[in-house]
Amino acid sequence: MPKKNFPLSKVNQLLEHGPVLMLSTSFKEETNVMALSWHMMIGFTPPILACVVKKQRHSFNLLKKSKECVLSIPTVELAKKVVEVGNTSGSKVNKFEEFPLLEEPASKVKAPLLTECYANLECKVIDMKMVEKYNMFILEVVKVWIRPTKKAPRTIHHCGNGVFVVDGDVIKLTSKKK
Repeated sequence: MPKKNFPLSKVNQLLEHGPVLMLSTSFKEETNVMALSWHMMIGFTPPILACVVKKQRHSFNLLKKSKECVLSIPTVELAKKVVEVGNTSGSKVNKFEEFPLLEEPASKVKAPLLTECYANLECKVIDMKMVEKYNMFILEVVKVWIRPTKKAPRTIHHCGNGVFVVDGDVIKLTSKKK
């Protein structure tokens, strides 16, 4: 079979795997929200995640100072709003007002839960050793909320350059548990 060279600068378009998240942060009187695609599970009990937030993002400093956040999982119905939030800097506008986002208090962190999202994960930063070099924060999920009224939520997955894949068919295969 023929093969074609692929640019190294686009590898992320092949590998980005998880749903687009919305990361909300709060420090002192300032709150912000951003779209986030670069994240992964790295531990299960307790749930530990890694996420990359670029230094240029307004949320970077809020997360670094507060050491806590909420990761919210939007469904396809919020896709347009997620992209608008992702294309706007929180240093210039209040995104909660600009793109009316419904928020409610979290129970273990100061950052808000996003009411319209399927799930909200309250997180605490537990390791910042890779922040300077890789912009990578290690988070422990300390509380999870879901909206049980949303049956079979369809999440969005960023493929780069404004292209998204929407979850669709669900298949179930036999798996050996360890």
